[in-house]
Amino acid sequence: MQPGFGVHIAPQFGYSYEEVQEIVAHVERKGYNLLTIGDHLFLDENSAERDCMEAWMLVGALASQTSRIRLGTLVSANSFRHPSLMAKMAATADVISNGRLVFGIGAGWKEIEYDAYGYDFPTARVRLEQLEEAVQIIRLMWTEDAASFEGHHYRIRNAFCSPKPIQKPHPPILVGGHGKKHTLRIVAKYADMCNITFQVGFELVDLLDALRLHCEKAGRDYDSIEKTFFVYCAVFEEEQDLELFIENLAMQQGTTSKRLKERHSQMPGSWIGTPESIIEKCRYLQERGFTLFQVRFPFGQDIHMSSLFHERVASRI
Repeated sequence: MQPGFGVHIAPQFGYSYEEVQEIVAHVERKGYNLLTIGDHLFLDENSAERDCMEAWMLVGALASQTSRIRLGTLVSANSFRHPSLMAKMAATADVISNGRLVFGIGAGWKEIEYDAYGYDFPTARVRLEQLEEAVQIIRLMWTEDAASFEGHHYRIRNAFCSPKPIQKPHPPILVGGHGKKHTLRIVAKYADMCNITFQVGFELVDLLDALRLHCEKAGRDYDSIEKTFFVYCAVFEEEQDLELFIENLAMQQGTTSKRLKERHSQMPGSWIGTPESIIEKCRYLQERGFTLFQVRFPFGQDIHMSSLFHERVASRI
């Protein structure tokens, strides 16, 4: 089975709206399957003058400017919006896009953003409890005329969501994260798709085993959940260009090229290399059941590298 490939834009690195529009038009023409936007508020404490556009405003705008490519967030931070409002926002995006939304959501993790914007940052366990309740509320609002839910963290009473999403019974729900005990249990109970991030090493086999076990406990068909992988990709045809990129990246991260190579060699979702080496890593993940790869390219090189990746990697798998 041929895998799908998407492109991810991380707005916190400083993209202008015009740059985002250009990238999205380009990757849609190239035939990529999915365009996702990261849901962040800023990059770091030195970001006062660095643009970071709001994710769902971008999704709505891009939905009206595209016709084929699927759109979504990878992933929405649940804490940033009450789930009842999130259900309305996502339903509207699905309507604007004529049924092309992939709804990505996660527990949220970047504490510096919470502190700056005045959000409470509870423990990971509490954030996961909130995520589980949120997914239930969102599904109810998408599928019932008047939804009610009484949870420990959230409640709604006769909440309307009209218009409903175009997709039936609802847009695919993608839960991001790889916590074996809680996150993957939420995936097994409620999600249509899961997403593993590129920082995960070869322990991902254990993660998939954990997901399979959670599916068995939930009475869920493991194969009914689409496995997606978030990868970081810098593809180069010339070895000298690759080495220069690695040298610069190592310098930015305060390490050596040798150590950076060693670390990234242990990450199946780190696709820094030649087309041949990237194809090898992609096939490794394919063999383990991953069918969609969401690719983030280096900031400022999205158009060039998405073209090269499409021609030299995606077309050969």
